Amino acid sequence: MNTQLKTLKILLLLTLCLLAGLALAFVFRPQPVEDRLAMGDANLGGEFTLTSAKGPVSLSDFRGKVSVIYIGYASCPDVCPTALAVLTQSLKQLPDDQRKQIQGIFISVDPERDTPQKLADYAAFFSPQLVGVTGTREQIDQVVRQYGAFYRKVELKDSAMGYAVDHSSRLYLVNREGQLVKTLLHNSSPRELTNSLQAILNTQG
Repeated sequence: MNTQLKTLKILLLLTLCLLAGLALAFVFRPQPVEDRLAMGDANLGGEFTLTSAKGPVSLSDFRGKVSVIYIGYASCPDVCPTALAVLTQSLKQLPDDQRKQIQGIFISVDPERDTPQKLADYAAFFSPQLVGVTGTREQIDQVVRQYGAFYRKVELKDSAMGYAVDHSSRLYLVNREGQLVKTLLHNSSPRELTNSLQAILNTQG
């Protein structure tokens, strides 16, 4: 009987520790970027400078335009092409005068494989209004933190690719003043993105 009681006490303690751990994980979990935006988090988004095939590119270079940022990598098999196709179709839905006020920015988190020239070719496949940029690992990590994104390298055994990159997949909408104002999931419809862009354009005249 004593042995059974001891076993039960140990199981109870282990259960309590597990529940405490789960509670702490819930409390300290990363807050979704949408929630941070809704709460007016002033630290979310902001200026950055990365490198394109034509040289340095800063978010402030597009001040006066509405920017659509996507963070991914050129070898991505699914979500990146989907997100950029959504952007491409959305741009086609806009009237010419509004389309000229939109700038797409594709940020690669895979600088080992994504050279600036490769990114230029990749972006051009989708739209002439999309620029591909990357940078040092430190620069990339800084932008990822700023925008509440994440990524991690995943080694692939028996694959010619060598590795893939798991990453968050959102379109980040930045207004004319360089402020992040909205995010959309990569599989949002082109019409949803178009409506969001027009709302930002109309709000700012």
